[in-house]
Amino acid sequence: MIININLILIILLGIVIYNKKLFIEKYYLIDKLIISFFVLIIFTSFFNDIFVFNKLFWVTKFSTTLRSFLFLKYLLLYFVLKYLIENDIIKLKLFFISCALASIFVCFDIFYQFINGTDIFGYKTIPELRKLGGPFGDELIAGGFIQRFSILSFFVIPLYFAKELGKYIRYIIPILFFIFFVGIILSGNRMPLLLFLLSMTLILFFQKQTKKYFLSFIIIFPIIFTIFYNFNEKVRLNYNNFYGQISQIINISSQSNFNEKELSSYLKEFNSFYETWRLNKYIGGGIKSFRYYCHVRDNIDPNSKFKCNMHPHNYYLEILTETGLIGFTIIISLFVIVLYLTFYKKYFSDSKIKDNNHIIPFIFLFITEIFPLKSTGSFFTTGNAAYFFILLAVLIGLVRRQSKFNNPNI
Repeated sequence: MIININLILIILLGIVIYNKKLFIEKYYLIDKLIISFFVLIIFTSFFNDIFVFNKLFWVTKFSTTLRSFLFLKYLLLYFVLKYLIENDIIKLKLFFISCALASIFVCFDIFYQFINGTDIFGYKTIPELRKLGGPFGDELIAGGFIQRFSILSFFVIPLYFAKELGKYIRYIIPILFFIFFVGIILSGNRMPLLLFLLSMTLILFFQKQTKKYFLSFIIIFPIIFTIFYNFNEKVRLNYNNFYGQISQIINISSQSNFNEKELSSYLKEFNSFYETWRLNKYIGGGIKSFRYYCHVRDNIDPNSKFKCNMHPHNYYLEILTETGLIGFTIIISLFVIVLYLTFYKKYFSDSKIKDNNHIIPFIFLFITEIFPLKSTGSFFTTGNAAYFFILLAVLIGLVRRQSKFNNPNI
């Protein structure tokens, strides 16, 4: 609710203050792709509600169409934020500092909960679980929050306080890495830990100013992990379980043995995607329709305890099932263009964007967000969709502010 209230306030205030300026500018290829994706979402939801879902007694009438219209707020959010950033109306300094302070706070709250059994708000550790929620209570997403927002902390001093604190940065950066790394380990969120390490590795590799921290990174990472792995039973069980799941996925995939009886719960979720997608190959079933179509797919084992989940726990698989090959093609094209305009132009061309250091963390956060080999929440939920379209708006806004493209039609 809080996220939605903030999104609506941003959109309404943007429209009231800047009104037509938000929408009369020239639409580039990337804008057209985003618009076409939202048009497809509305069309396929409306189509399925009329011709399919009215025959399924457990589906609320036109619920998918309603969701698709509500999802339009992210299209408006993209245009509002892109305009504000492109025209240098939004100052990113406060955003960087807020993300840094919030990430540090979440880490220390997790440390407190780990030591005392409750966090500072009174949320108790659940003994039977291997995860800590910190300030998020029973929503065990603290590791994901740290992974998504802590990266900006490493850029606060170089971008905004270089004169005042620049001489201390060689000490501050390793300390921050230690805090965030331990925070994610104790949160128990395993995929965010891998994504955090991936984003840090990419930054150290591609950003020449950060290569001096590579040795610290190589030393701190294995030492910290080894200490917590050997001296904390929950951490050890958590990552042993993770290793076992990865090993099973590799073994089953290499042998092409997808017998449902032998699959883990994660693999069963992925396996249920294929038969569900086949029901609507080209335009999909509409957003958040996986939970309906999955129950009527072919080859369901009546003796299996697992039938369906709410979504296939992977962005790409979910987009395929809910927007079909057409939506999937649009999204892949969008990803490629964004990476070309940001990552490629920043590191492999003579574009003026090479001088823009504000864009660096957003590039690598975008790469980790669209990384295909990861389990995820639903792409169409409030938290994930808001984060994705905010990233997208910031990246495109910064690129447009910085320079004209060699190809102005993109």
